[in-house]
Amino acid sequence: MFRQLSAMLISVLFAAPVFAQDTIRIATEGAYPPFNFIDASGEVQGFDVEIAKALCEEMDANCELVTQNWDGIIPGLIAGRYDAIIASMSITPERQEAVSFSEPYYSNKLQFIAPEDSDFGPGDAAGSAVGAQRATIAAQWLEENVPDADIRLYDTQENAYLDLESGRLDAVLADVYVSYEWLDSDEGAAYEFKGDPVYDDDKIAVAVRKDDQVLAERFSEAIKAIRADGTYQAINANYFPFDIY
Repeated sequence: MFRQLSAMLISVLFAAPVFAQDTIRIATEGAYPPFNFIDASGEVQGFDVEIAKALCEEMDANCELVTQNWDGIIPGLIAGRYDAIIASMSITPERQEAVSFSEPYYSNKLQFIAPEDSDFGPGDAAGSAVGAQRATIAAQWLEENVPDADIRLYDTQENAYLDLESGRLDAVLADVYVSYEWLDSDEGAAYEFKGDPVYDDDKIAVAVRKDDQVLAERFSEAIKAIRADGTYQAINANYFPFDIY
């Protein structure tokens, strides 16, 4: 019995360092600039990515980033292919039934964009061809508020912009900060925001599995910490000339 207890104690002592720093696998989309995108060298970059790395550093955790298409990102989390999602995911009641969220790490609004020479306004959405990314709050807002619109949904936000450029859409409804980036590009130079934001209470957070409340709380505490020490503000300034928190 003594030898068994000794062996157990030795096993625990040698195993302890394994837990000194854990590994958290984090999924992002990689197709949502400037928040997450693949650069010319094939590396995933963006605001979400920098926030993910800062949170992992604050939590003293190894950080492994993987990319996953948007439609499959929650199923992949539930299936255990990764531990968290940091991909500009909005907190919604429907998603809260499937996953748990940290506290928000930025706030968002929804706003239409259309060609500068167009007289399109939010009140003109009914009867117009309007695009949005599938499985987003922009798509949900269109379906709930302008069901008479010709709503066209896309697998990525970039594909929605491409159809707007080609003239197949009258307007796109998207996150204001994503559109801000696109409007500042050569491709978006001939387009502009139309009207005021139609929704301005969108909170973006880290998603984890429903029963992983401990990890959600760790992310929440880390978000507070990087806000307090200025790390968040430095990352924010790399992408926007205003605070998106």
